[in-house]
Amino acid sequence: MDLHFTAKDPTTAERDAVDDVLGAPLDRTAVDRAATGQYLRAERGGAAVRRQRHLLLPALLALVDRVGWISPEGLDYIGLRLGVAPAEVYGVASFYALLALEPRLTRSVVHVCVDLACRMAGGVDEQRHRYEDSDTLVVDSACLGQCDRAPAAMVTEPGAPARHRVDAREATVIAQCGEASLTLLRRVDVIAPTDLDAYRAHGGYVALRRALDIGPAAVRAEVDAAGLVGRGGAAFPTGRKWAAVAAAPGQPHHLVCNADESEPGTFKDRVILEGDPFAVIEAMTIAAYATGCEHGWIYLRGEYPLARARLEEAMARARRGGLLGPNVMGRGFAFDVEVFRGAGAYICGEETAIFNSIEGYRGEPRTKPPFPVEVGLFGRPTLVNNVETLINVLPIVADGAAEYRRLGTVGSPGPKLFCLSGSVRSPGVYEVPFGTTLGGLIERAGGLTEGRTLQAVLIGGAAGSFVGPEQLDLPLTFEATRAAGTTVGSGVVMVIDDQADLVDLVTRIAAFFRDESCGQCVPCRVGTVRQEEAILRLSVGKRQRHERAHDLEILHDVGQTMRDASICGLGQTAWNAIESALTRFKLFPEDAP
Repeated sequence: MDLHFTAKDPTTAERDAVDDVLGAPLDRTAVDRAATGQYLRAERGGAAVRRQRHLLLPALLALVDRVGWISPEGLDYIGLRLGVAPAEVYGVASFYALLALEPRLTRSVVHVCVDLACRMAGGVDEQRHRYEDSDTLVVDSACLGQCDRAPAAMVTEPGAPARHRVDAREATVIAQCGEASLTLLRRVDVIAPTDLDAYRAHGGYVALRRALDIGPAAVRAEVDAAGLVGRGGAAFPTGRKWAAVAAAPGQPHHLVCNADESEPGTFKDRVILEGDPFAVIEAMTIAAYATGCEHGWIYLRGEYPLARARLEEAMARARRGGLLGPNVMGRGFAFDVEVFRGAGAYICGEETAIFNSIEGYRGEPRTKPPFPVEVGLFGRPTLVNNVETLINVLPIVADGAAEYRRLGTVGSPGPKLFCLSGSVRSPGVYEVPFGTTLGGLIERAGGLTEGRTLQAVLIGGAAGSFVGPEQLDLPLTFEATRAAGTTVGSGVVMVIDDQADLVDLVTRIAAFFRDESCGQCVPCRVGTVRQEEAILRLSVGKRQRHERAHDLEILHDVGQTMRDASICGLGQTAWNAIESALTRFKLFPEDAP
């Protein structure tokens, strides 16, 4: 797209919103219209201005927060302030679901979740109808991370300040509240989330103090000995990743906490961020100390306004308490953290897409190698761990690797958080040792809703797979699920009863991946579209036998191509759940009349 700077000025509100993020202009004449009515090319400042490009997405979000949308004049103003061409600013603005490039004349916007848990709760149309007569714009949204409280919507009202709130069914934060066996969830719903004194009284900052006592190498050795692997789905050994970052030459090193959990059915990180934000901050500080990172970023999905508020309050209190900043705990170690707010893009859960998003580019994955531990954020060695992975570090460092390994199995040590949703009596986040069976976990959540029978369970989210009632004795470990042809993934356990429409759920999964594909690589960009088209044809139920066989052949060919040739995990896993539904449940049998 060929875009050019216009000769129109932004409104005062638009200018103020951007200046609140970027600061006052270095040279006001460079961003005002000159006497001839033409803008100058960019604000003076050269390299200093270009180093602010990472503020591009925050500036775009500031416009939407203040006035509800990104006008051409507002877009131009950001480009001029940052020395970025309008086409590049537009490319970023058009990438994210929470940004709007068309005028919104309503007082507020309601994002209604249309994904799996909310569909099964029967609340999609209910939520739409609830708002359609008010002064709102109602738009469909992918999963909002509120599956335990489905059906859900997010309401945003622009202004100074903007207001963001989640509209969902009330639910207990965690059903296991106060259980003595809890490790990762022991403080959630027990203490006030941003009370630093209460956090310390309940074991907070014991692990950081021990880490500073034993030194970086010993901390890395404990994490490695504990057998901790990534909890975001990839299950890469955490100790190995930490060692690689620590050994990487060049400074500074960066630490990114991946808090952009956008996998449908996943909400465990939200519960931790809202209920125990100091745990995330302390764990990041330990990780930074062990790997030589000087600055931390929490890449937080934009649909978590409460988590953002509590994190920022907890960070401020940690700084005042000497637990973040230039001299952590008086030990001469400098480390600080900032929250970077995402804007609605599932692909930004991929570690290199996060880098592009923070740096002010479209959130598209990068080709690997080089790997992030060598060339990551801003071209520097970078450690990326998700929220659950990080908080596992606290018991490992505080109590030692041997104690940590007393839970779980040899191949999957420690505790695991699972997100129970769908047709269970008590949906929510559950902490259990690895090795707990699928049926046992469902029973922990109260079993199926009264009067329902089990049809299927979706494990691992949209990128996971469906299993049947005959697999309730499946141990939830990395090794057992792998052998069974499924995955632990991000910890999703979505229970589907006999009244749910499995064809509708599979169709929604296909639509989700088609919509969330960044479009960078052909296998995923084209494959997700062809996959959805074939499923839509099959779901109509009017295809002749030979036509049905042809569509099934297309699905298998396209799915395998995406799995083999896509750049990142989105395309590589977009076929998983659909394939499992076709093979295990024979949704569209070839021999049907």
